[in-house]
Amino acid sequence: MEVMQPGDVADPVCGMKFPAAKAKGRFDFEGATYYFCNPRCLEKFRQEPRRYLNSAGSPAEREAGSSTPGKIGVRYVCPMDPEVAADAPGPCPVCGMALEPEELPAAEAENPELSAMRRRFWACLVLTLPVFVSSMADMLPGRMTGFGHTAARQGWLQAVLTTPVVLWGGFPFFERGIQSLLGRRLNMFTLISLGVGVAYLYSLAALLFPGAFPAEFRGESGQAALYFEAAAVITVLVLLGQLLELQARRRTSQAIRRLLGLAPKTARRLEEDGAERDVALESVRAGDRLRVRPGERVPADGLILEGASWLDESLLSGEPLPVEKRAGDPVTGGTINGTGGFLMRAQRVGGESLLAHIVRMVRAAQMSRAPIQRLADSVSGYFVPGVVLVSAATFLLWAWLGPSPRLAYALVNAVAVLIVACPCALGLATPMSIMVGTGRGASAGILIRDAEALETLEKIDTLLVDKTGTLTEGKPRLAAAEAAGNGGDLEFLRLAAGLEMSSEHPLAAALAAGALARGLRPPAAEEFKALPGKGVVGLVEGRRVAVGSARLLEELAIGPEYFEAKAEALRRDAQTVLYVAVDGKAAGLLGVSDPIKASAAAAVRELRARGLRVVMLTGDSRATAEAVAQKLGIDEVRAQVLPHEKNDVVRKLQESGRRVAMAGDGINDAPALAQADVGFAIGGGPDVAIEAGGITLLR
Repeated sequence: MEVMQPGDVADPVCGMKFPAAKAKGRFDFEGATYYFCNPRCLEKFRQEPRRYLNSAGSPAEREAGSSTPGKIGVRYVCPMDPEVAADAPGPCPVCGMALEPEELPAAEAENPELSAMRRRFWACLVLTLPVFVSSMADMLPGRMTGFGHTAARQGWLQAVLTTPVVLWGGFPFFERGIQSLLGRRLNMFTLISLGVGVAYLYSLAALLFPGAFPAEFRGESGQAALYFEAAAVITVLVLLGQLLELQARRRTSQAIRRLLGLAPKTARRLEEDGAERDVALESVRAGDRLRVRPGERVPADGLILEGASWLDESLLSGEPLPVEKRAGDPVTGGTINGTGGFLMRAQRVGGESLLAHIVRMVRAAQMSRAPIQRLADSVSGYFVPGVVLVSAATFLLWAWLGPSPRLAYALVNAVAVLIVACPCALGLATPMSIMVGTGRGASAGILIRDAEALETLEKIDTLLVDKTGTLTEGKPRLAAAEAAGNGGDLEFLRLAAGLEMSSEHPLAAALAAGALARGLRPPAAEEFKALPGKGVVGLVEGRRVAVGSARLLEELAIGPEYFEAKAEALRRDAQTVLYVAVDGKAAGLLGVSDPIKASAAAAVRELRARGLRVVMLTGDSRATAEAVAQKLGIDEVRAQVLPHEKNDVVRKLQESGRRVAMAGDGINDAPALAQADVGFAIGGGPDVAIEAGGITLLR
């Protein structure tokens, strides 16, 4: 056994022991410094530090006696009854389902409830098929009754096969049914366990004691009617429903984890001594100074201290155009830095960040219950005791007024009431209707995630629509090119496109593509220089070219006043305006827009014709939003709305009595999609938006 010497450390990945001075790398995580024998171990640990610190008997724990602190105050809630919360995992006291952590763990683990439900379903399906075929055999062509078996043998075969289905496969439902009785919260499982239990026990009694039943209840073989197949089929169908529900919740959790994955795993922290060090994101605290390099994701919410850049904030606003950021401007964790670099001070980290807040809103909205679900529970509270009372009244009336043998007739008819009242439609009619509805939708490019969305859609009276990527294509294009003078010469566009081809800005790509589409061949640029927040300058074919904002032309002592009237017209037309100067003179004006989808106007007209209130809900500027809304015939616009504000708009409309649908395609739309009565996610958008929406439009 290798013994550690004073000054030695242990690599938390491979367990190798060596002097700290000979470490090939070091990494700070949650206030502790870890040392590594080679860069590969360092990289593995940087990607998943908790994987190595949480593993039982890991080298770090054996040698240093350390362990990763567990999360304090984790709450577990019921996915069906979110008002039920506990400090430890276990069954829900209301419905019996397994409680889930309110906040998802960073690493996905196999759900034991899902695994157990999958095993129960497939095993019970195999056992139920022979029972079903045997019970239906006399209805097949040629009356292939029992395939040569006597009625008694069929009955015993069905009993043997049904017993594990009901007692083992249906155990979770009986457990939840009993729990609902003890907690006086009657629900679907109360009736299912009652109906399945009565059907099974009655059939078992009829098989064991056929003589106890009146002759009128026995067939030619002397055997009373058996309901083993009803008990087995209902159990399998309910198992299938539970399996599909658990799988849907797993997919939702995966999508939320992918959203959490937008945050970088590490951050480059500026230490007090001036040194810069890569640390795990969990080690970052409010007040830390962080370096963000070109192309990196911003690690936390905070303020820029030094430097400037353009940030892709489509995560928040859904808009494709980058936003200029300078010293003193706020930045948001998870957004993508452009070509510039800057130093920032962290303000909100971890669970306090805006990204974490969006995740919590999505998860909370998805775990909330729809009004129709609460109505179903309240109805069950009256329906179940009503069925029991009707069954008891049936027994008493037959025992008092029925023919002889009265007690036998009373028992048989009371049991019949309980079996008939079992919610077979939940296991038969509902899946069939869902299958037909979702199948027809899929053929039309509409993916319906659950029956609730299908049911609620008919009651919708208000539709909130995101702009970028939903009503528009989400890809900037060159829409206008106005040359100075007679306006017919596009030489300025050729030179501008040649200059912009050296830039990584999305608007630059739009200009280059626009020039090529007009048959122009942009030349190569020299002495290219980007001026953040202003534009670009450089030398193209020996001519000095500048492309950018009005402020850039003013700094170059080139008056943009000549274009102001046209520029204002382009802005009213929802276009971003760029000025072009060549050799110190104003040469032209360019307008870049996000084109409206060809089908959007017709779709809006049809929706309004059907009586729906259509509202545009966007993070874009009011001028651009109103310009797009005017073209589409949308009267109501909510502009410059942040993700949590979109969620608030949906909730306030719901509180006013409106039934709200939301259509969007971005991560910023996910909370509102989940909060809405029905969410329409546009196919091609991020997974979390698709999972948050009840319906996905593929085209």
